[in-house]
Amino acid sequence: MSLLIPDSGLLFWMLLIFAIVFVILAKFGFPVITKMIAKRRDHINDSLRLAEEAEVKLGQMKQEHARIIAQAREEQNRILKEAAQERDNIIRQAQTQAQDEGRKILDEAKTRIDAEKESALREIRGQVALLSVRIAEKVMRKDLSSDQAQLDLVTRMLDEATASKAIKNN
Repeated sequence: MSLLIPDSGLLFWMLLIFAIVFVILAKFGFPVITKMIAKRRDHINDSLRLAEEAEVKLGQMKQEHARIIAQAREEQNRILKEAAQERDNIIRQAQTQAQDEGRKILDEAKTRIDAEKESALREIRGQVALLSVRIAEKVMRKDLSSDQAQLDLVTRMLDEATASKAIKNN
């Protein structure tokens, strides 16, 4: 008997045992193994499908995120532009208002200056008229035949007017 070539009896028993084990495995083992393999295959397919769905959702979320960011940037730019326009309008209004108030103050100052000027001129005219009347009165009382007498009279009257004005002011 050679180990490489078995006897016919040994071959018979080997084939019989093999057939019995095969039938038992085919009846009880293979269905369990195929069910486990099918379960594993289904689980892997479900996982792949879920991964693909998650990838699609992730892509959609990225697109939504990019859209929201772009929209926020547009909104930010719009708000900044409106704020700049509002700032410019406020500055323009403030400048216009300041110019108007400046003109108003200048006009009021000019009006006051003119009024004070008119008042001062009236006062000076009154004083000149009063001095003229006094001088005329005094001239009428005295005879001013010489130039020196006229100058002395004018000088004395101006001194008196200055002295009386200084007394009134104090």
